Amino acid sequence: MATEQEVKQYLAYWFQLGKKVVASNGAATLLPQPVLKGDRYSEEFEDCWQQILSQQAGDCYLEGTDETIAELLTSAWEMLPCGRCEMPIPLRSIGMPALSCPCNSLPNWPNTELPAPRSPVSTEEQLIAIRDRLLGKISSPSIVDN
Repeated sequence: MATEQEVKQYLAYWFQLGKKVVASNGAATLLPQPVLKGDRYSEEFEDCWQQILSQQAGDCYLEGTDETIAELLTSAWEMLPCGRCEMPIPLRSIGMPALSCPCNSLPNWPNTELPAPRSPVSTEEQLIAIRDRLLGKISSPSIVDN
C-alpha cells in the first residue's frame, strides 16, 4: 500500500522533471516551482499538494498516467522504482500493472549526466553522518604489518 508520504514524494520527483498534475477534470494543470527549499518541500509544493488533496480539484492525475492521485492513496497501489529509469511509479498491489511509466513521454530521460530528482535533504543530518563515519574510522584501531 502506498503511503501518503510516498505519493507526495512520487509527485515531487516528477515535478522536478517538469511533469504536471492535471486537475479539475482537465481544466487546469499544476506544476509548483520550486519543489524543494533547503531541507523541506517548498511552500509552493505544499500548497499544490493541499490543492490536489482537496475535493475542489476534482480528479487529479500526473501527466502521462491514468491513475488519479485519489486512487494512488488507496490500498490497491504501491510505489516502486521504474525498471527503465528508477523513478517512483505506481504499481497495483494486486492485478495488472499500470500501462506505462511517466518517463515514456520524456525524450531525454533517463539522463545519467543530470542530477536525478530527489527528496528534501537535511544538510545538518548529512554532515553529522559524515562526521560520525569519519570519527569511527579514526578511532578504530588499525592493524599494521611489520
